[in-house]
Amino acid sequence: MRSTPPPASHWDGSPVHAPARRSLRVAPNTFSRLLRCGQNDRCRECGNRIEWYQRGRHSAVRLHPGEVLANAVPADCRWHVSSGLAYPSQDGTPWCRLPHAVLCPAKPAPQAAPELAELRRMLAVNTRRLIDVGAFTPSPAEPADASAPAGSGCRPARPTVQILYVRYLAARPVEEIQCVAQTRRRHRCTSLVLAPRTLRGQWSLMPVVTHAGQLAPPVGFMAVYSLSHLS
Repeated sequence: MRSTPPPASHWDGSPVHAPARRSLRVAPNTFSRLLRCGQNDRCRECGNRIEWYQRGRHSAVRLHPGEVLANAVPADCRWHVSSGLAYPSQDGTPWCRLPHAVLCPAKPAPQAAPELAELRRMLAVNTRRLIDVGAFTPSPAEPADASAPAGSGCRPARPTVQILYVRYLAARPVEEIQCVAQTRRRHRCTSLVLAPRTLRGQWSLMPVVTHAGQLAPPVGFMAVYSLSHLS
């Protein structure tokens, strides 16, 4: 039996927007070892789309969402995704993935990859278009504030946040997390968690709890930004 493909437009002529397929990955530091989707995001420096992938037991890597011909890319820039994990090498296929760092127009162009100049130019044009229409504002990394309290200079790019005693892996730093409160009409609050004149959360080291049948994590404690003590 073959499924019927979705129509190209609705009955009133409006186009049908089919969701883009997302590749699965296995997070090596998760307890369940379940397949999960690669997380889509946008670069905070250029506004272009990126995809987060785990690379073994190392930190996550940002990859360009599209594939390119491997023979047109320097060997040290070739990545591939296998079983949801990213590897810095070629898997033998004529296609490969690229790290966003070598394509980001907000960073200096690497001299070792002149073949990627055209793709970098396309991303730079898209960045300028996003800025012109007001859909993106560049936010380069700022130096640590000397007036900040002690211990606030070390902030993870993807912190673990605890809300109502449930822990979530955030896709962005704490300073950019949107408030999760909702109105009676289920409209989400447009303010940030660290908005002025708001109560702040607390950074603390919490033990990593495992249940029966789960794999033991490599460390026993994790840094968590907790909001559970707030009303």
